[in-house]
Amino acid sequence: MKNRLKVLRAERDWSQAELGGRLGVSRQAVNAIETGKYDPSLPLAFRIGRIFGLSIEEIFDDGEGGGTDAA
Repeated sequence: MKNRLKVLRAERDWSQAELGGRLGVSRQAVNAIETGKYDPSLPLAFRIGRIFGLSIEEIFDDGEGGGTDAA
């Protein structure tokens, strides 16, 4: 799953370890999420969203296209 985590973290000048501390996870977990090797659990995704003040959809892209639904 693609995500904007690295960009958002860099905008705040936070290291992976610093973000991990804020989230309650390891630096390695942050790295794995940023590189797409690991998808966060739903509770962790919500914590990430709250830290950055964004919705989960604004941070993570599941690749299914974000178009409008046909009615």
